[in-house]
Amino acid sequence: MTTDQRITFHIPLENVESEHCALIVDKGLDKIKSISSHKVELNNNRAIITATKPEALFDAVAAIRNLGYGVTTLKKNIPVLEMSCASCAIGVETAIKNQHGIVSASVNFATATVAIEYLPNIITVNEIKKAVQLAGYDLFIEEGNKEQESLEEIHEKKFSQLKLKTFWAGLLTVPLVIIGMFFMDIPYANEIMWILSTPVVVWFGQNFFINAWKQAKHRSANMDTLVALGTGVAYVFSVFNTVFPNFWHERGLHAHVYFEASAVIITFILLGRLLEEKAKGNTSTALKKLMGLQPKSVTVITKDNQQITIAIDSVNEGDIILVKPGEQIAVDGIVTKGNSYVDESMLSGEPIPILKKEHEKVYAGTINQKGSFQFCAEKVGSETMLAHIIKMVQEAQGSKAPVQKLVDKIAGIFVPIVIGIAIITFVTWIIFGGTNGFSQGLIAFATVLVIACPCALGLATPTAIMVGIGKAAEKGILIKDAVSLELAHKVNAVVLDKTGTITEGKPIVTNSHWINDTTALKQILVSIEKQSEHPLAEAVLHHFDDNNSIDLEHFESITGKGVAATVMGKTYLVGNKKLLQEKNIEISNDLIAKANEWSGESKTVIWFSDDTHAIAAIAIADKIKETSIAAIKQLQESGIAIYMLTGDNETTASAMSKKTGISNYKAEVLPEQKAAFVKQLQNEGKIVAMVGDGINDSTALAQADVSIAMGKGSDIAMDVAKMTIISSDLNKIHEAIILSKQTVATIKQNLFWALFYNVISIPVAAGILYPINGFLLNPMLAGAAMALSSVSVVSNSLRLKWKK
Repeated sequence: MTTDQRITFHIPLENVESEHCALIVDKGLDKIKSISSHKVELNNNRAIITATKPEALFDAVAAIRNLGYGVTTLKKNIPVLEMSCASCAIGVETAIKNQHGIVSASVNFATATVAIEYLPNIITVNEIKKAVQLAGYDLFIEEGNKEQESLEEIHEKKFSQLKLKTFWAGLLTVPLVIIGMFFMDIPYANEIMWILSTPVVVWFGQNFFINAWKQAKHRSANMDTLVALGTGVAYVFSVFNTVFPNFWHERGLHAHVYFEASAVIITFILLGRLLEEKAKGNTSTALKKLMGLQPKSVTVITKDNQQITIAIDSVNEGDIILVKPGEQIAVDGIVTKGNSYVDESMLSGEPIPILKKEHEKVYAGTINQKGSFQFCAEKVGSETMLAHIIKMVQEAQGSKAPVQKLVDKIAGIFVPIVIGIAIITFVTWIIFGGTNGFSQGLIAFATVLVIACPCALGLATPTAIMVGIGKAAEKGILIKDAVSLELAHKVNAVVLDKTGTITEGKPIVTNSHWINDTTALKQILVSIEKQSEHPLAEAVLHHFDDNNSIDLEHFESITGKGVAATVMGKTYLVGNKKLLQEKNIEISNDLIAKANEWSGESKTVIWFSDDTHAIAAIAIADKIKETSIAAIKQLQESGIAIYMLTGDNETTASAMSKKTGISNYKAEVLPEQKAAFVKQLQNEGKIVAMVGDGINDSTALAQADVSIAMGKGSDIAMDVAKMTIISSDLNKIHEAIILSKQTVATIKQNLFWALFYNVISIPVAAGILYPINGFLLNPMLAGAAMALSSVSVVSNSLRLKWKK
């Protein structure tokens, strides 16, 4: 592999609970020389690294684990076939290690097995098997054995383990609290509490201590550090007081124990994480819905016309696939036989099924209705529109909003500051706390550490962004990044391209007026237009659809004017008025009046004549979308200025502006002038959204603050734009702005409560109220408050899902 080739890996992360944790992982990846770029996406629980060597993955995984965090991998022992010597084992091992997504591979020649650790989101066992087969060996994988355990299943397993831990911790903590609060005077109370609290702290809470130690080795600290210090100090202090109570009795003090506090804190935090994981799982339901749209198997028609069922992974381009009533379409393709209505609401957000006939496109994830048809697979796997949507939504949910940069800075210094406050609290209590100053200082120290919550702060922005982008995807609005979602609510100027954005982008015949309306003449017109290469000819053919064409004796294209043809010795013309005038063709007043009327309505008029008289005038227009006028009015009523840009002439633009109610428009605009106009509005202090569908709009889209592409437009426009409206319905712009307002409001609420919580709770935990009213916060309540703060932030974000 050459050094300039770059590989991108998506590494699934575990135990990265907050932005502070994400920053620690980021700094750790910084130290790996073979990684050229990297970022940690807290929402998607993954790190994205770009490297020049495949080995960078091993280093990255080792570094992440060394920091105290986990990487979601699968480990498997698989029998190896066709090995005949020790060097074969090296060959198999090398073949596997060269694949992207392999963390480690070790072949045991004696047992003829290979131990593999791999990232299931990057590579599957079947792909590893193919690589081994290419090297001349094979892997024995039993049929029907689901080797590829999905990330979803792994997370589900971890969630079940967390649930079990929380349950057992809770079961031991309840009697502990009852004894600690009501039966302290029973014989051996301290010893019983010691026995009950030890499994909770040492076993169920071991991850807090392990991760805190790993952080300490790297001179770093996170949420686990606070929990481990708080509960560890309370537990060790209680053990000392149970074993050596006389140490305090000799000094005239009571030997307090806080076993129940350490156990309750761990139980509450485990419960908090359980609720948080469940809530965070709900924030990505939109993505799970999209992923669930693709069927697992398809019916393929073989060359000998047999029907066979194969797995979705085995579908290749060019395969003919049969779709039965009610089935989901598996891949993108073109209908080759039959027709049916297809529900494309997952793409467009529109509930009305669309009729699909031969030569029309169908998309993966859409649902067939009552008919049945066959189609040819065009795009499979990661190339389908559904796969692109999933990728775009996932990347957008992992992007950071501008406000998050400030939150990251706060999270980065939060834990050291809290530890500092806790130490100051402890020292202050020892100096000014009187006889019980040490023990009360120790409890205040633990309470400060436990109550501080960087998680709530870290989750405030990303959870709201994740829900907002997921909700937009369900409504047929694809948002590429968090910046667009955060900025959209500030938009006060929307610039609309005309063709394909306000209008359908497809010219159609709207009117025709015939002097002599006969079937024979219409056949002649259709026959001439079939030979024509002019874009408007397609509209005429579509309108006067007639398969019975007539042979032309002569055909001539007259550039910029039209065409001439000879049929049965007679010349016929199809073109503009200038062509007829040059040939001295007589046009009746009736036809001229009709043509003038249509021109005033911004329609293009084409003429059909024989060699002496005009036979017909035909009006062609790019029809305004049914929803455009109402959508424009809705935006204007919201106080947003609307501008229309078009390459059409002044007459057409003026007529269009009257129809749509857009008073600000520019005609005969070139692509670079569109971008200049957007810049001009920005210079006037406006936040500009540009909406377009074509390649000619791409520079203006790139210039705009918020760029919106039409889903039925060009791929380039969609690549440049930060938002894509799949259905091309302008009503979705207003929906996107409303969603942006709701998301930003949720972010502000989350940040306010997270900051307010910490600003109020830390001084109370330190004992600021003690001199005033004797109130000292119990560490148990501190643990509960901390757990609730994170859950409340995530729950508030989830409210977005149900807002209209």
